[in-house]
Amino acid sequence: MKTYSAKPRDITRQWYLIDAADAPLGRVATKAASLLLGKLKPSLTPHIDGGDFVVIINAQQLIVTGNKLANKKYYRHSGFPGGLRTSSLGEELQHDPSQVIIRAIRNMLPDNKLRAGRLSRLKVYVDSQHNHDAQQPISVNLGKKGGQNNDNR
Repeated sequence: MKTYSAKPRDITRQWYLIDAADAPLGRVATKAASLLLGKLKPSLTPHIDGGDFVVIINAQQLIVTGNKLANKKYYRHSGFPGGLRTSSLGEELQHDPSQVIIRAIRNMLPDNKLRAGRLSRLKVYVDSQHNHDAQQPISVNLGKKGGQNNDNR
C-alpha cells in the first residue's frame, strides 16, 4: 500500500469564523493556527500548504486571564546600543488589537517557507463587521473562558 501525499491541486480550502470575544487569546490563537496548518484534515501533508482561511472578529474585545494586561511584555530591539523597547499587552491592545492576535498566531506557526502564505489566509477584524460573508465561513465554537468547572482547586 502506498502512502498518500497531497498535491497542491488536490487542496480544497474552507473558511472559518472565530469570535475573539468568546475565549481567551491563547485558545483563539491555537485554534486558528491549527486551522491555518490544516492539522484537522485527513489529507495533511507537512510539506504542502493545505490549511484553510480563518477570519477572526471582535479583536478589540479580546479576553486575557490573570494579570497579563500589565505583566505580559513585548520586546523589540533597534539593533543599536540601548535600543531595547518594551510594551505591555495592555498598551499593545490600545494601539492595535489585531496585531496582538496576529503575533500570537505567527509565533505558533512553524518558521519555514510556508508561514507567509499561511498568514496571508488569516483575516483579523477589530469589530464584528467583516467582508467575507460571500465565502460563507463556518463558525467555530471555542467555549467560554475556563472551559470546565474547576471548583476543586
